[in-house]
This record gives sequence, structure tokens and C-alpha cells, in this order.
Amino acid sequence: DEIPTVVGIFSAFGLVFSVSLFAWICCQRKSSKSNKTPPYKFVHVLKGVDIYPENLNSKKKFGADEKNEAKNKSAMPKNSLHLDLEKRDLNGNFPKTTPKMQSSPDLENLSPKDFAERKKDSVSPDSLKSINSLSSEDKQDKLGTLFFSLEYNFEKKAFVVNIKEARGLPAMDEQSMTSDPYIKMTILPEKKHKVKTRVLRKTLDPAFDETFTFYGIPYSQIQDLTLHFMILSFDRFSRDDVIGEVLIPLAGIELSEGRLLMDREIIKRNVRKSSGRGELLISLCYQSTTNTLTVVVLKARHLPKSDVSGLSDPYVKVNLYHAKKRISKKKTHVKKCTPNAVFNELFVFDIPCEGLDDISIEFLVLDSDRGSRNEVIGRLTLGSSAEGTGGEHWKEICEYPRRQIAKWHMLCDG
Repeated sequence: DEIPTVVGIFSAFGLVFSVSLFAWICCQRKSSKSNKTPPYKFVHVLKGVDIYPENLNSKKKFGADEKNEAKNKSAMPKNSLHLDLEKRDLNGNFPKTTPKMQSSPDLENLSPKDFAERKKDSVSPDSLKSINSLSSEDKQDKLGTLFFSLEYNFEKKAFVVNIKEARGLPAMDEQSMTSDPYIKMTILPEKKHKVKTRVLRKTLDPAFDETFTFYGIPYSQIQDLTLHFMILSFDRFSRDDVIGEVLIPLAGIELSEGRLLMDREIIKRNVRKSSGRGELLISLCYQSTTNTLTVVVLKARHLPKSDVSGLSDPYVKVNLYHAKKRISKKKTHVKKCTPNAVFNELFVFDIPCEGLDDISIEFLVLDSDRGSRNEVIGRLTLGSSAEGTGGEHWKEICEYPRRQIAKWHMLCDG
């Protein structure tokens, strides 16, 4: 009789201990998760969504009852963040809606006439004159208009940029006659702060309404900065298409009186070759018998200064494309603190088709940076449709197979 009693007592103690241990572990995980600091140098507020990493979950089920959601909205404080899940599609994006220019209480009651007056106050007379003097031919070549607002918070010493929307973007997908736009923004000249919006699917009038807050920028330095907006269209199967860009020098823009609403025409991106990007020495050899392409990245010279110390840490990324689809990629080792790098690295690519007509190869010279995303120093494309020395080099390796041919090439802006 004593043995079953002892066994029962030990079993009870073991069960209590296991439950207590499990509860303690759950509490520790919950507390550590709630205290985790997001790895951002800025605060990013998406319309209606708090997007700190710990609050995002790719397994969320989209869909909710409209009536319950309407009740929750009425009971919720006006400025609190909430997640409008039922308004999202299967990709987690908001569908195309009528763009709203309001992003704060003081903008909620603005009529179109009021917005036009506020907009005139924030745009200089010279820029208005240039916009109004556009001819009909220029209007046909327009790439759209970007709407945004600027603000400086003196209490928090923070520079606030709200990317509201873009209108009248061109269609980058010829089949669906639409685009999947998103925007990259960089603060020049130091390029320390780089952010981007989410991708909005199948729309030419995307309403982003995303706010980026940059801390640690003194108001006295605002006049020396320039905002660079890059408008792109996402492409799942190849490199994203560049729609255009907008450059906003902040010199002469007064932010002490509050938020400024602004709009600028999107212009074509300047992709002209620049000697300031440096040069790259490439050797190619096409083996027609084995249908392989041998690529040797030899040297780079006269690379621009990309780091605060004055020197970059370059390496080269090599992408092989077949009919505009990337099928292979390689990269060299990083060369520390030098504008004139010697790589001497060989790569062999298998060609999936006979000949090189549908083949092109891209070289990206990047600056390695552990603290942030690696910056593109320069770009080079070789192929049958390439211009200048890129096309000449490609023609030579097609005419003289099994011969290693090396050439220097000027790098384009990345």
C-alpha cells in the first residue's frame, strides 16, 4: 500500500513542477518579446498599421466583419493605430481607393480648394511658373506627379517626411497595362538614411500615406540636405523597372511654421554615363563547343568615394540574364579601402541556349557596408543590345569564340 502512495505523491509533484516550468518559460518569452527594440534608425508609420517587426506576422488571416470593425473604429481614439485587415487583398496590400491627402487632424477638413491654396504656399513662384508653362507635348511625356509633406518636430528634433501618393504613373507592364509601384527615398548627400514604401499592386495612382521620421538631424542642417525619391515598379521575374525620380533640395524651404504640403512632377531618371563612376576591366570568352561563357573580373579603377572615411570597400556582383530573366549570379570578394581594386576572379556560366543572342550579363560594383545596405557604386551591362563598348565587346566574343578578350568599360550610375 505504501508504494502506490509514494508513486502518486511523486507524480503529483512532477506534474505541478512541469506546469510551473512551462508557465515560467511562456512569461519569459512574452516579456522579452515586448521589450525588444525595433532595429530601425527611424520610425516608420504606415497608414493604419504599426509595422514594428514584432507586430508583423505573415500567417495572419485576412478578413473580418465590417459591422464589428465599424464599432471598433467608433470606440477607438482618433489618433490610435489600427489594422484594417478586411481592406487588404491576398498579397496584404490595400486595394485601389480614392487617394486621401489628409494624414493628421489638421488636414482632415481640407477641401480641394483649400489644399490648392496650401500647396501654393509651399511651392515657390518659380516652380509654379515652370509647371504652368508646360506644353502639350511635355504633358504627353509626363511620368506622373508625386505628393508628399515635410515637417520638423523641434521638441523631438526629428525630420518627418510623409509620402502621400503618386498620380498618373505610366504602365510598366504591357500585358496588364498597369504597374506595381513603390518608392525609395534617400537623404543626400551622405546617403545614410535610406527607406522605401510598400509595393501597391496593379495601380497607376498609388496612395501610400507612409510616414518616415528621422531623429538626430539638427534643424540647422536641414537647409544642406536634398531628398531623392526613386519611383519604381516591382517585377517578380527580373530587376525592378525605374519609372522616374524626384529631387527636392531643402535649401530655402522653411519648416518652422509647420507642415508643408508639396507636389513635384516625376522626371526621367538620369542614366547618362559618368566618368565619376569609375571603370571596370572585364575579360570574356565564349566556348561554342561546350556552350559556356567564361567571365573574368580583373580590375576596377577610379571608383568614387562612398564612405565617410573617403574610401570604399568595393566588390562586384555578376548577374547572367536569359531573355531578361536572371538565371545565375556570382560575386567577387570584397577589397578593403581602395578606389583601384584588383580582383582577378574567374566565373564560368552555362548558357541555356545556342548562341548569345538572348544572353546578357550585368556587373554591379557595390560598396560593402556592414552597418547598412550595400550601396551601388556603378553598373555595367554587356550584351547584343548594349550600347558603346558593352555592345562592341559582346560582338567580338561572338565573332571570335574560344578567344579571351579583355576591355575597359566606363561604369554607369547605379
